[in-house]
Amino acid sequence: MTPTLVSREDWLAARKTFLTREKAFTQEREALAADRRKLPMVEVTESYEFQTEDGPKTLLDLFGDKSQLMTYHFMFGPDWEEGCPSCSYFTDSFERAETHLAARDTALVLVSNAPLEKLSRYRDRMDWSLRWVSAGGSSFGQDFGVTFGPEEMKGDGYNYGVKPYAPESPGLSVFLRLPDDRIAHSYSTYGRGLDILNTTYNLLDLTPKGRDEAALDYPMSWVRRRDMYEV
Repeated sequence: MTPTLVSREDWLAARKTFLTREKAFTQEREALAADRRKLPMVEVTESYEFQTEDGPKTLLDLFGDKSQLMTYHFMFGPDWEEGCPSCSYFTDSFERAETHLAARDTALVLVSNAPLEKLSRYRDRMDWSLRWVSAGGSSFGQDFGVTFGPEEMKGDGYNYGVKPYAPESPGLSVFLRLPDDRIAHSYSTYGRGLDILNTTYNLLDLTPKGRDEAALDYPMSWVRRRDMYEV
């Protein structure tokens, strides 16, 4: 791109004008978040069973001592040998966040359908410390709109009305533990709704080139697993 070069005074005037839009966006984002918190919830009556490094656990167990739980569906099918590059890209942004989330009464867990031993091996390769559990053999992925069988691939069950683009798709779901240990599902987001979770994308959005993906075959074709870049 060819930048428009101006005097420092003109730059500052343009920057102040744009700051007005940024502040309006911040206020709208805060209002949106407040309205999100007011959405109704639905009780989760299925206990589910996950394979963890500490043995089988239920959905309630994944909360630990927290009242809120976030599950990120990491695309890693049962017969895959590696995790999804795009989900790996997102997970790099989550690393070390769980300590800060825990300070606000919130647990974060990665959930995939691959066997636990594959997840643990890949986590070691990526040098992550996040909890990662296997939902293989349960209907958790199907029930929360991220795993699709052959017939489901023909429908519009992804992201509240979109045809799934793959049997494994990304998503984040949020749960609240009620005082009597019942569980409520409060929120799920998919597709571009996950963008806000990605630190690298948000940093790139501040640069003159931005994400610089317009000329690519598809937006995330440049993404590699962290240990596979040649830079």
